[in-house]
Amino acid sequence: MLDINKMPNTPFYYYDLALLERTLDALQQAIRPEDPFCVHYAFKSCYNADVTRTICARGLGADCVSEGEISRLLELGFPASKLVFAGVGKTDAAIDLGLKAGIGAFNVENLQELEVISQRAVAMGKTARVALRINPNVDAHTHEKITTGLPENKFGIALEDTLSGIARANELPGVEFIGLHFHIGSQVLDAELFAPLCDVINDLQDKIEAAGYSLSYINVGGGLGIDYQNPVGNPIPDFESYFAVFRRGLKLREGQQVHFELGRSITGQCGTLYTKVLFVKEGKQKRFVILDAGFTDLVRVAMYGAYHHIENCSARPSDPLMTYDVAGPICESSDVFAVDRQLPQTKRGDIFAIRSAGAYGHVMASTYNYRPLPAEYSGHGEFQLD
Repeated sequence: MLDINKMPNTPFYYYDLALLERTLDALQQAIRPEDPFCVHYAFKSCYNADVTRTICARGLGADCVSEGEISRLLELGFPASKLVFAGVGKTDAAIDLGLKAGIGAFNVENLQELEVISQRAVAMGKTARVALRINPNVDAHTHEKITTGLPENKFGIALEDTLSGIARANELPGVEFIGLHFHIGSQVLDAELFAPLCDVINDLQDKIEAAGYSLSYINVGGGLGIDYQNPVGNPIPDFESYFAVFRRGLKLREGQQVHFELGRSITGQCGTLYTKVLFVKEGKQKRFVILDAGFTDLVRVAMYGAYHHIENCSARPSDPLMTYDVAGPICESSDVFAVDRQLPQTKRGDIFAIRSAGAYGHVMASTYNYRPLPAEYSGHGEFQLD
């Protein structure tokens, strides 16, 4: 049981670096020596410096989506050559920084962006390595707000415009066309859903070769999910099955490399949001637990209707289970972490742990209601009081 008198001020995030190391072990062991696979960490999932340095030390590259992310990744030790830059709205300043640093690839989202990169590269006397992001029209069967591979999504170039896009990339000065980029969506739990993407890539490769072009770089994005329902029993994703789909499904040519952009599957389970119970409110029809953490600290539930496993760390085994709505202090009705959740009988001052918060948790926190951002701590192993 956690001693409230020795706790840091809540709410705060804690990152278990030992679990992160085991997750990275599993990821790297799932890649065979003969696999032409290169993994980039999707930095937008978690900015914590200890987490990011641990990932960098394993030799992974990184996927970034803004000028600020490029700068921070360089500060944290990632080689520029291992950075790939995605994002549907790259600013001129971000493009210039990528060119100046000599990043590994720009994943280009539209043909106007391609023109802008060419112009700015020529002005700087640089050559930009570019991959065209193609919208593959593959349904990830995930939440509509994190699906990215369908025609109605804002991301990427239409599938039927691939050849004309490649032709234009090969015409432009200051641009070296290297390949194609794809991403179908996030929190995909069935690895076989990536098989249709492999079919699209194989078909495109045939058409591209018939048109006289070749690719050295194929980036299949990320999207592998985690088990939010049972984070303790299933803390590490099935990387073996994930990579096996691409190993089996892609018809690669000599010298081609396949790049992956994994974020949530690496960091999601190592992070926990700890929060204190302010009040237990007995309503006419419901019983509420009011926490000092709200959607300013973890917005996924309010934004996506996401599920997070919640534990009462102060409970005793003998405490009876009761049904609660678990809510935060924010002046919005959507500030609710769980509805009709079975939890041990709860009292004011109890400490709750909201699990699987290592991805898209602290990075999406805000100061709405003039609240401070939650603190971050890390260590090797489960959170323990000294």
